[in-house]
Amino acid sequence: MTAPAFHVTVHGTPGPQGSKTRNAAGALYESSAKVKPWREAVKSAALDGIAYDESWMPLDEPVRLDVVFTLRRAKHHYGTGKNAGVLKASAPQFPTGKPDLDKLVRSTQDALKDAGVLHDDSVVTAVFAAKAYPLTGADALSHPGAVIRVWRLNIPKETSS
Repeated sequence: MTAPAFHVTVHGTPGPQGSKTRNAAGALYESSAKVKPWREAVKSAALDGIAYDESWMPLDEPVRLDVVFTLRRAKHHYGTGKNAGVLKASAPQFPTGKPDLDKLVRSTQDALKDAGVLHDDSVVTAVFAAKAYPLTGADALSHPGAVIRVWRLNIPKETSS
């Protein structure tokens, strides 16, 4: 793997897709209000990413999906008064609470399929996913969002001369 087949940075609050709830009329709806805006943000960024590649075809081969989600820190991670905006020493290094990582991946894969990056999310055979706080590691953004890379796993066939 020398270069990803697709690479994009998405800005916005990552939203998990998973649990559904029934309303009084019996209709199902997503329990997270963040999933629809997140899927739209991913789809929009992905469409922008493939817009200038006239030969782009949805990936219909085994791929690896790498995603680093940057999540907003809770207010209680910061000091108050003259220390407002200063991260407390006791603030966690990694986000271990909700949203669940697998549900973030699910919403992101579906958006990549809707945008035409993937033929179907079933072509994803390997996933590397991480949650991070702003500017805390490789690919962690300065604000909520995600860095997404899709790698082809098939070895390209050499053309005969």
